[in-house]
Amino acid sequence: MSGLLAFIRSNALWLGAGMLLTFLSSFGQTFFISVFAGNIRADFGLSHGAWGGLYAAATMASAVVMVFAGTLTDRIRVRNLGPMVIVGLSAAALAMAMASSLWMLALAVFFLRLFGQGLMSHTAMVAMSRWFIATRGRAIGIAGLGISLGESLLPLSFVALLGFVAWRNLWISSALVLLCLAPVLFVLLRNERTPQSFTTDEGSQGMQGRNWTRLEALRHPFYWLMVPALIGPPAWGTAFFFHQVHLAEVKDWSHAVLVALFPVFTVSAVVFLQVAGWMVDRFGSARLMPVYLLPNAAGFIIFALAPSSWTGALGMICMGASAGMNNTLGTTIWAEAYGTRNLGSIRAMMAAVSVLGSAIGPGLTGVIIDQGIDFARQGWAIALYFALASLLAALAARFLLRDAKAEGGG
Repeated sequence: MSGLLAFIRSNALWLGAGMLLTFLSSFGQTFFISVFAGNIRADFGLSHGAWGGLYAAATMASAVVMVFAGTLTDRIRVRNLGPMVIVGLSAAALAMAMASSLWMLALAVFFLRLFGQGLMSHTAMVAMSRWFIATRGRAIGIAGLGISLGESLLPLSFVALLGFVAWRNLWISSALVLLCLAPVLFVLLRNERTPQSFTTDEGSQGMQGRNWTRLEALRHPFYWLMVPALIGPPAWGTAFFFHQVHLAEVKDWSHAVLVALFPVFTVSAVVFLQVAGWMVDRFGSARLMPVYLLPNAAGFIIFALAPSSWTGALGMICMGASAGMNNTLGTTIWAEAYGTRNLGSIRAMMAAVSVLGSAIGPGLTGVIIDQGIDFARQGWAIALYFALASLLAALAARFLLRDAKAEGGG
């Protein structure tokens, strides 16, 4: 514990910058946007499927742009890029408040997803991977606490505020909060850490003792075996939060009761975020890859069966465990596999796939809901998906271990 506290004290500014970025990404994450799902569907006359389809289309478009925009982290320092991304997200939040037609709504969602879930999270995680090497897992775990804080505080707070504040005014408030915090990031990073986030050297190396390009990564089996694991958590985790109002209805719980379980998810995610960070620094990412998705499978089965909100809390613990491990492994895997020299462009590709997953999940499940199969019952199929993705991730881990040994054998 004393070692962890010393690590935090000596790196507080950079860890704080990472936490701030991941926290502010919350305003473009599904768990926040979906708080307003009922109001949006009512104002624009949308069914579950139509709202899910619009959200999916806007998110898919942001995934395409993310492939190219994510490479900015290889060329622009975080202290310059970060504030620009925050201002962009603030403008997107204001656009959400002002949307008066479907095309304006879609455009607002597009920019919320691009700047929030996409660039804000991506910038934070690439920075942590470059700034820290031996303690990369620990640094990512601590920086990831920002998103956990957002998951815990924002939905509960804004559901309560919706009782007496117009939903559009809440988006205006969000835009102002973001705008006010943009200068804070610049101040935190007035002295950027070494190694710099803007790369001019080789950085830490990946498989076979070298730094890979994005094209080389695409040609390696490791990437394709990991695609289902990349898609799964954002697809079905996003769908869970996206359909929270619907899920509360089919479970005959109030929306406030379901949202009150989110801190349980957050606590579980925080615990496993730190555990995964410690394990990655000690044993490497490959040891966790075969198992980190399995708690998600258990969580969706529990929600399929849950007769009460107390049972749902157990499902939240399982889902939070996977989310915490995924937040760490979702960055460390790629740094260990492909090195950090081109990590911005490589991780941008992975982030785009994840964003694509977050588009597929709400859209597909929304269509199925419209066909009469509620989201809780869909949990059985989602659990099977996670089981199969875990099997493929285990095969990918064998490649990572094999090529690491090949490097060691020289």
